[in-house]
Amino acid sequence: MTATAAPAPSSQGTVFTVLFAVALCHGINDTMQAVLLSVYPMLRDNYALTFAQVGMITLVFQVTASILQPFVGIFTDRYPLPYSLPVAPLCTLGGLLLLAHAHSYPAILVAAAMIGIGSSRFHPDASRVSRLSAGGRFGFAQSTFQVGGNLGTAIGPLLAAVIVLPRGQQAISWFAVLAFVAFLLLSHVGRWYAGWLRDHARKATSKMATHSLNRRQIAGALFVLLVLMFSKFVYTSSLHSFYSFYLIDHFKVTPQDAQVYLFVLFGSMAVGTFMGGPIGDRIGTKAVIWMSILGALPFTLALPYTNLFWTVALTIPIGFIISSAFSAMVVYAQELVPGRVGMISGLFFGLAFGVAGLGAAVLGVVADHTSIDFVFRLCSFLPALGMLAFFLPRTR
Repeated sequence: MTATAAPAPSSQGTVFTVLFAVALCHGINDTMQAVLLSVYPMLRDNYALTFAQVGMITLVFQVTASILQPFVGIFTDRYPLPYSLPVAPLCTLGGLLLLAHAHSYPAILVAAAMIGIGSSRFHPDASRVSRLSAGGRFGFAQSTFQVGGNLGTAIGPLLAAVIVLPRGQQAISWFAVLAFVAFLLLSHVGRWYAGWLRDHARKATSKMATHSLNRRQIAGALFVLLVLMFSKFVYTSSLHSFYSFYLIDHFKVTPQDAQVYLFVLFGSMAVGTFMGGPIGDRIGTKAVIWMSILGALPFTLALPYTNLFWTVALTIPIGFIISSAFSAMVVYAQELVPGRVGMISGLFFGLAFGVAGLGAAVLGVVADHTSIDFVFRLCSFLPALGMLAFFLPRTR
């Protein structure tokens, strides 16, 4: 599809070629990010890292992404930069190459920061393009975009287990091929987006609210969403950063087997992410947010007290249920503040990274002073904050 043929967002059908290209690039982006998380056991052994240092790697990666994303979103709401999208995978590529050849802990932190910067450039504009290509099916488009990322996160540990762990740290550089593919795809998406802006700049994002809420109600709803994001992303951060360590230390599984079990978790998250958006289009985003946070509570409470089989089995409903919330949260917030797609996307993706990073750092310190088992028991109560979704007003 050529850029000049793009119809106005109010009247078009879903532009699947663009939507799927952006989702695929999201998958590649998050695959490369997942490699960083997946090689934590190897880095711990190679550099004798403490859990606090492991958490600090996640903090640097997540915070560099979280700090920059809202500013990127706000800036590109006013001054779109469609041709800068391909810069994101190149920055992530630089971080991975540095990580592959790093010989010190500070170099690892710099590599994590570069990967985070690449993510901060990618998410706001990519999320905006997915909404522009939605044809009114905003939940479906946001879920499709995000499920690409979840699939990448799920595949990353498997690729790390097959490619990196047997061959060593330098094998991380093999992922340069994926970065180059993302560069080509985003170059195409950037051209399409630039053509859209030339033809439909005034219609690209609707500023008509679908609610009659005042500013105080909007601020209150956004605050509730932030608390819900805290519960979701601190809990998932405990899984992303320490689940493999929990399996290795608690059940004595091998690092390779731990990556397979991590794939099971991430795969269930990918399915949940995809289902959350279309269900929200049908029954409303508020209902999905309500069910997807609080609904995971019985399973998270049981997980720290089960054997290996049931631990892995319980991560399937946990990943499925809790991951279905984020696309609904983003669409809900975009409806609260219409016309600020980039700002909302950057803010929510940025806060997701920031909260997860801070959570990983704090949980790493807690694990050093107590145990990984205690961390998982502590985090199991976080989904109870999902009860706050009761206070979210209707937007449509």
